[in-house]
Amino acid sequence: MGRDRGMIFDDTPCTLGEGALWHSDRNALVWFDILSKRMYIKPVGGMRQHWDFDDHVSAAGIVDADRLIVASSRALMLFDLRDGSRSTLTDLEADNPLTRSNDGRADPQGGFWIGTMGLNAEKGAGSIWRFYRGQLRQLFTDITITNAICFAPSGDAACFTDTANGVIMRVALDADGWPLGDPEPFIDLRAEGLNPDGAVMDAEGGLWSAQWGASRVARYDARGRFDRAVMLPAAHVSCPAIGGVGLDTLFATSATQGLDAPGPHDGCTFAVPLGGKGQPEHRVILG
Repeated sequence: MGRDRGMIFDDTPCTLGEGALWHSDRNALVWFDILSKRMYIKPVGGMRQHWDFDDHVSAAGIVDADRLIVASSRALMLFDLRDGSRSTLTDLEADNPLTRSNDGRADPQGGFWIGTMGLNAEKGAGSIWRFYRGQLRQLFTDITITNAICFAPSGDAACFTDTANGVIMRVALDADGWPLGDPEPFIDLRAEGLNPDGAVMDAEGGLWSAQWGASRVARYDARGRFDRAVMLPAAHVSCPAIGGVGLDTLFATSATQGLDAPGPHDGCTFAVPLGGKGQPEHRVILG
């Protein structure tokens, strides 16, 4: 029990913790409870703060020290951490009441990728979009549960998955961060029965995959080969981030959703030594 407690960064039980994001300017972790329509921020060694929203919120990207781009079920908004004020940057599937945002992350070129999915994970209802310099463009469609959006430190490749398919895909990017060609399978988890959820890449191009139902975050090297796994005391680990002053801490959210009898640490947010070094989160360029 003592070891488990030592892993806990924050003991707030999230119904669906997601969108873990390290904000280096504030030495703080940002994360979401999608189903509670709430965003959290907590500095290392500091007090947790939260904001509530009218719609489901799921992911964020850093604009600067004080502002985030936040994805809701209807829009991408500009959010000010100083006073909680928010304004719409662009609609996001606002004409489709059956979808919400899910996984998202900023890319090395300054764009923000955001996935959508059906409110009840309807088959093929989701898409992946990219917001770049004020314009929103649809990249991929026919996805059931968008997840694992992350980027090679070189900026020349992106990964994503449809959790329902169990395969993490990889696609080449051009100099402006737009996809080149078709995505190709990169990490196939079907034979192991693993469910890839959120993901982040480290400084060496290793991909850290939160695996729903497996109580772990697993690292795969830059060629997609399994390296190691970090076990956590929660069944539904949902999204990792790499942070800390030295970018040497692995954070991960979890969820109580889908558990008949949640354990004492299900839904908590965790922090453990990475055993390596992460890449800084990229900044979103608004225009």
